[in-house]
Amino acid sequence: MAAPPEKTLKDLNGKWVMNKSLSDEYDRILEMQGVPWWLRKAISFATVTLTINQYITTTDSLTHIDILQVATGGVSSTNENRTLDWVWRDHTDKIFGTLKGRSRWVKLGDVDDDAFLKEGWDDLEGDHVQSYVENEEKGWTADQVWGFEEVDGERRYVRHVVVRKGEDWKQARLVYDYKGAAKKEEEVDEDLAYE
Repeated sequence: MAAPPEKTLKDLNGKWVMNKSLSDEYDRILEMQGVPWWLRKAISFATVTLTINQYITTTDSLTHIDILQVATGGVSSTNENRTLDWVWRDHTDKIFGTLKGRSRWVKLGDVDDDAFLKEGWDDLEGDHVQSYVENEEKGWTADQVWGFEEVDGERRYVRHVVVRKGEDWKQARLVYDYKGAAKKEEEVDEDLAYE
């Protein structure tokens, strides 16, 4: 489903499901990141859902984007909590291991010279989200720029991803369908059957 017009990078709140038919193949990226073959296969069959909670805190006036990423088929869920201040933070992920990363609001002109990260966006002048992650142990980096694009005739939330390991690099465009508002915690509790 297309992103409704009120959904922007200033309000990504809700549920987003990766559209595999519109996204680029990303198994080679996962392989470069050291994800085992069996887990890559499970991910290839899984439905990946992002539940995004985006907010600005009153204490620091910074944008926070907290993401619960759930994949069907027994693949571990992961939490991605980003603060858009370009400060390095450590993170341990069940799939990708020990990482350090940073995120920020960015103009496309300030993104490093990789054309793939800068092209195709609906808004070429406004702010985008950039997320940069390093895995020192496995020797790779991942640079992402988030925004909205027209894909298959509809406006969609998209991530452009470039992963580098030594002299090798891979890129992919990940496209997401909007699935509606995320349930509040108390609504989730009401859906559970306690017997």
